[in-house]
Amino acid sequence: MSFPDLLEIHPDLAEGIRGKLTANQPLSAVTWFRVGGPAQLMFQPADEDDLAAFLKKLPDDVPVLPVGLGSNLLIRDGGLKGVVIRLSAKGFGTVEEIGDNRLRAGAAVPDKRLAEAAAKAGLGGFAFYTGIPGGLGGALRMNAGAHGTETRERMVELIAIDRQGNRHVLTNADMGYAYRNSSASKDLIFTEAVFEGTPADEADIRKDMEDVVAHRERAQPIREKTGGSTFKNPEGSSAWKVIDAAGCRGLTIGGAQMSELHCNFMINTSNATGHDLELLGETVRARVLEHSGVRLEWEIKRLGEFGPEGVIAPFLGKLEEAC
Repeated sequence: MSFPDLLEIHPDLAEGIRGKLTANQPLSAVTWFRVGGPAQLMFQPADEDDLAAFLKKLPDDVPVLPVGLGSNLLIRDGGLKGVVIRLSAKGFGTVEEIGDNRLRAGAAVPDKRLAEAAAKAGLGGFAFYTGIPGGLGGALRMNAGAHGTETRERMVELIAIDRQGNRHVLTNADMGYAYRNSSASKDLIFTEAVFEGTPADEADIRKDMEDVVAHRERAQPIREKTGGSTFKNPEGSSAWKVIDAAGCRGLTIGGAQMSELHCNFMINTSNATGHDLELLGETVRARVLEHSGVRLEWEIKRLGEFGPEGVIAPFLGKLEEAC
């Protein structure tokens, strides 16, 4: 499907903009699952000023969604109405040392690149980012973490642009961080952040990074089309344990499967649709709820319009009834 061309409806949006504007941009090419319909309009700003100028002109009734590397994102087959903002490496992809054991990094920087920069700077506490397959914008938003460390332990402050194009400086406390979540307004688009580590020997840091990589290669389906952990860990347990206990390891719907290697990883085995993947996830949630009484919460972000196969209502209904 395709949406009405926003640039035809609002031709002034492109005036004075230095970044790239693309109508009905397929999103399957930018998500790790390789599924999903188009964005009504995709904007790749040249820099922070370009982003702010565009948002100042964008009508208030047009939805806006920032998308990073697409590693933790499931776009539905009907696509996304409004504007998808995708920060480029050119304008938002630098990392620099700024003294006091701190690094400043753009929101488009891959997590593992921040870990590498910290190692070169002799700063410990960043090795966990080596195993997180995403960008810093998403890590800042969802308090990404692994191996006992979370983003909130490293982030000092960040810069954000709001829906009206205004610039804000947010402290760690302003973010309201919790497990895999933050309370920051969804209207904010993060552009860069300052992180702080602790002095450490580079050889020791790299050993920690190698351990993270080895664990990931051993325990996760990293060479598959996946989105990382599908569900958040329930309190006092692990998502994979309750999924396995409910008999969902290897469960397949269409081209979507719960990984045999790590059953909290959902994979596109070949030609899965967004519908296949979301239906599989909801099926797992229903079976886990029935088996153990645990209601799993999605960690993967599911966004957009449902496609021709329709809304996944029956499984959502069963979940509500079971509660």
